[in-house]
Amino acid sequence: MIWPQRAGAQYGPGPRARPGIGSDPGRVLDIAHSCQRRHRECGAGTVLGLGIGIVVIMATMSLLLLSQAAVAASRAAAAADLAALAAADAARGITAGEPCAVARDVAARNNARLTSCLKGAGETVQVGTEVTTVPLLGPARGLARAGPPPALDGGPAPARDGGPAP
Repeated sequence: MIWPQRAGAQYGPGPRARPGIGSDPGRVLDIAHSCQRRHRECGAGTVLGLGIGIVVIMATMSLLLLSQAAVAASRAAAAADLAALAAADAARGITAGEPCAVARDVAARNNARLTSCLKGAGETVQVGTEVTTVPLLGPARGLARAGPPPALDGGPAPARDGGPAP
């Protein structure tokens, strides 16, 4: 490299040049060897950066799996709620069909599988559903029970059409 000429300046980098850099253009610096000689920790930043990057990626993947599990649990619970309500309506005669068959159909429409359907006392129905999303997490399960509203003051349950109870 040719250095600019100034009044009183010499040709080249001058006497303050570090030995090995610019003073001998034919000399090739062995960076790895000089790094090992001067610092025993050369490359430690790279390893540390890779380690931190792997930890961040693992934490992100864990959060994604947990969020998928939460979504699957919510879907299973919603499917169970809807299936139980539909089955309770069928048990009370409000809609046509056998309660467990209606619950199975509603669960299938919500991408869930009906795992249990129990008819209880007083036209109540308890329904269990299962939603499978990620094989690693296993299935999410939902459970719901539905039936007619409870009787007020210990009397009979309200009539289906909203009129007075018989």
